[in-house]
Amino acid sequence: MLHKNLYSSDRIFSSLWRFVLLNFSIALFLMLLFCPNCFTSIEGLKNIFPDFLFSFLVSSTLSFGGYWTDTLLDSRLPWVKYPMARLLVTGVAYSFYCFFFSFIIVFIVVYLKGQFELSNIPWKALLQYTKTPIIIGLSFMAFFTARSWLYEWRNAAIEAEQLKSEQIASQYQSLKDQLNPHFLFNSLNVLSNLVYESADKSAEFIQQLSKIYRYVLEVQQEELVGLDKEIGFAENYLNLQKIRFEGSLEYFIDVHQLKGHYLPPLSLQLLLENAIKHNIASLEKPLKIMIEQTDNNLIVRNILQPKLTKEYSKTGIGLPNIQKRYALLSDHIPKIKETEKEFIVELPLLKLNGA
Repeated sequence: MLHKNLYSSDRIFSSLWRFVLLNFSIALFLMLLFCPNCFTSIEGLKNIFPDFLFSFLVSSTLSFGGYWTDTLLDSRLPWVKYPMARLLVTGVAYSFYCFFFSFIIVFIVVYLKGQFELSNIPWKALLQYTKTPIIIGLSFMAFFTARSWLYEWRNAAIEAEQLKSEQIASQYQSLKDQLNPHFLFNSLNVLSNLVYESADKSAEFIQQLSKIYRYVLEVQQEELVGLDKEIGFAENYLNLQKIRFEGSLEYFIDVHQLKGHYLPPLSLQLLLENAIKHNIASLEKPLKIMIEQTDNNLIVRNILQPKLTKEYSKTGIGLPNIQKRYALLSDHIPKIKETEKEFIVELPLLKLNGA
């Protein structure tokens, strides 16, 4: 508690010191502006000292008023929500404050100098004297208004950007979270069919599946993975499917530049899974899948030989998942094309920031 109080006292002292230094500088600047020759001699400094104190008093009073007005209105009329109302209220409130306190200070100083009696107050002359403090005050108002608006705009922009980043991260994580149960669900479906066909095949499938699923868990929290890892995973996944399809599935991989390129994790698995799900794979008509690299893209194509009965996804995960993840990560969008003979997906190869 003592430490907290000391910290608070230090902050107050620091703010007070900055306040005094600022107004001291303003008063000094005004004296240099109105009487530069007064600084050339000791006598001149003595002569302007009363005016310096007057300027310091006016500057301190008016700058405090500007800060107080600004602080008071920040919570009641924020710039972001009520810009015109805030500008109007700030102008009216501070102009009144400026006029009132400037007049009071001028009145007291001139009276103490003995330049008039209370029985005969020179109102017009006092108003004339008040013009300079009012001009200074309006300058303060312009400064504090601009400062307040800029600070609030900057804070609003930072908050909006943080909110946007958190929302994007949440959306991306949600899309990634779909992949793990989706992959496991489909793999177990395949395994359940293999169990009835061959015990040896199902045992081999389980061993290969355990290796692949380890990769799925490893990349679960990653936004991007290296092309080398995705290609390695794609080969393992296709080998897993060959346990099931044997000679009914053929694949070719031609990737020549692995380093420095990245993909959203499990992008290839979703494309390969779609190709196998929607096309006939038989010894008479083997399903052929090709993965090749051209410039900054990875092209995944498969021969089109659609099943007579369309297989609808129960989970609704596939190409939309890839497209949404790309949209959250970059300006590059996967291209999807279907010809008479092939289904082609072109995945942009991404690079890490600064790479």
